[in-house]
Amino acid sequence: MLCRRPQSPDGVRCLMNMCSFAALVVFATAGGGGAMAGTWWPLDTQNTLVIDTTKGQIVVEMRPDFAPKAVERIKLLSREHLYDGLLFHRVLDHYVDQTGNPNNRDGGTSNHPNLPPEFRFLLDPKKIDAVATHNADGITGFVGATPFGASPSPQHPGSLRAWGIYCAGVAGMGREDDINSANSEIFFMRDTSRSLDHDYTVWGRVVLGLNVVRAVAVGEPPAHPDKMLRVRVMADLPKAEQPQIEVMDTTSAVFKANIQGQRQREGADFSVCDVPVGVRSLLPITK
Repeated sequence: MLCRRPQSPDGVRCLMNMCSFAALVVFATAGGGGAMAGTWWPLDTQNTLVIDTTKGQIVVEMRPDFAPKAVERIKLLSREHLYDGLLFHRVLDHYVDQTGNPNNRDGGTSNHPNLPPEFRFLLDPKKIDAVATHNADGITGFVGATPFGASPSPQHPGSLRAWGIYCAGVAGMGREDDINSANSEIFFMRDTSRSLDHDYTVWGRVVLGLNVVRAVAVGEPPAHPDKMLRVRVMADLPKAEQPQIEVMDTTSAVFKANIQGQRQREGADFSVCDVPVGVRSLLPITK
């Protein structure tokens, strides 16, 4: 369950404008080491979720470095086939798609224990490449394709205290009012809503299929709800069924050039949520 939400499309636009401040924009490495050579990097099959829905396929980059317990739970439930056939039971346009409850409504849980919140994680500043500074108190950027915000950590000198940012396509864990009540519910952002930052665990981002996320039938509940037909970890799929895509390396010179161009176009309203992370198909183009 998501307890906080904009009340109208206009409210969403207002919220986006208020939160689109230009902080220090940075880019962290995608895999825990140095930047990968070249402009593109392959998906980690062990940490990629492939969701076949009634509207099409959604591919999610999972980030165990943001939320290890949430990612472990989602992989477990996927392998138990709990998610297969579940409805998108609450969908708000310009906001969020909610699913993952076995009873197909808010409040349902799996047979596994609830999870603690994973709202923040530590980030090594040595893996950060600063691009622009406009607010000394804020740092934003990407780990892989997933956006984060950060600030210096008083408790861990030399590290940054980081959190996931709820841009369009970001995936989060649903919960009840108790912050320790995340279990099986997951949600996908149709648009940006920074009011969710710090309050709901971020576990990844849609790298392919944001158009599918936005096409899911709207309603509380929808009159004719869409569903997740099959949810699988990419590593569990036969090679022929694995999505043949690569994601732009957010440490690459090409991506940084894209950032600068986007920043010039957006001006003072620029934020990390304005920056698309490119995806390319590895399949040959047929005529």
